[in-house]
Amino acid sequence: MTPAAAPAARVRRLTLTRFRSYPLAQVAFGTGPVVITGPNGAGKTNLLEAISLLSPGRGLRRARLEELAQSGGDGSFAASAQVEGALGTVQLGTGIEPKPEGTGARKCRIDQQPVPSPSAFLDHLKVIWLTPEMDGLFLGPPSDRRRFLDRLVLAVDGEHGTRVNALERALRGRNRLLEEQGDPRLLTAVEHELAELAVAVAAARLETVARLSAEIEAGRDAASPFPFARIALDGAIERLLAERPALEVEDRYRAVLREGRPRDRAAGRTLEGPHLCDLAVSHGPKDLPAARCSTGEQKSLLIGLTLSHARLVTAMHAIAPVVLLDDVAAYLDADRRAGLFQALDRLGAQVFLTGADPAAFSGIEASDRLAVRPGAVAPLAD
Repeated sequence: MTPAAAPAARVRRLTLTRFRSYPLAQVAFGTGPVVITGPNGAGKTNLLEAISLLSPGRGLRRARLEELAQSGGDGSFAASAQVEGALGTVQLGTGIEPKPEGTGARKCRIDQQPVPSPSAFLDHLKVIWLTPEMDGLFLGPPSDRRRFLDRLVLAVDGEHGTRVNALERALRGRNRLLEEQGDPRLLTAVEHELAELAVAVAAARLETVARLSAEIEAGRDAASPFPFARIALDGAIERLLAERPALEVEDRYRAVLREGRPRDRAAGRTLEGPHLCDLAVSHGPKDLPAARCSTGEQKSLLIGLTLSHARLVTAMHAIAPVVLLDDVAAYLDADRRAGLFQALDRLGAQVFLTGADPAAFSGIEASDRLAVRPGAVAPLAD
């Protein structure tokens, strides 16, 4: 299904209680793009962060739960939204209870009924985002790009987060057994599970990279201000898995783990596996690694990747995701801003855009233009 033909998930009402800078806020949204403007530090990104919590993980800032609660409050917060999603209209909510009564654990609800985790929200909508903190993605450590990649995978494969978490637990368990020189039989059992998880995680990443590469290729447009990217996974298991059956790769990785025990014990960590792979990104038209591109080119590559990913999510799930673009237009020239707004219009998704200057968004037809000041949000006055 093409983006233009697909319906779109939409957040129709957002309610915040003791969340970041908002003691209490409720805002309704139309069906089109939402432009949120206001001075720096007023709370624009806080609104996007609340929406990002309607997906698995720690939101677009990767904040600790206690950081989300309003300063000086009782330690609790709540964020809920009325959503028109894949299964109709529902109320999604998340938050933590007041201390000391609360345990500090995150609570999640759908239509007021508790659910085990925010992964359940994926049945209703997908949320993807681009923030200024991601501008250094191509120059940062591989761990940043793996985290970025895993967010891409999670939007198309709801079980991916569970597998990644299980892989990280298995790695910690193996490292602890190596350090303590634990029972070799137990170490063998842990490595057996670790190999299964490692290959499952690597396979999910490879599949998403392949699908996204195909989407990028299909959507190439020489007139676009956002260059197409070439993407690939760089890792020993990933390269082997691209050529050999999964069961064979599992067996080979188990042998690597077994033979590498002395080396890994000395290092204090597991030195081979998908927890060390990298996402290689290059500027397609220039055939140049993204890390060697200019700052502007890197920003354009990120925007192009985000748009391609949104189209992929739409094609795979027959419903467009909610897209959060934080301060994305600030450093784009007029032509690139116009190109971005045209691309968003073709995407057909509900898009939230933030920025300090309302004039930067004069070229987009928005259903809502909101002004933010500390602790409050209201329609922008004409």
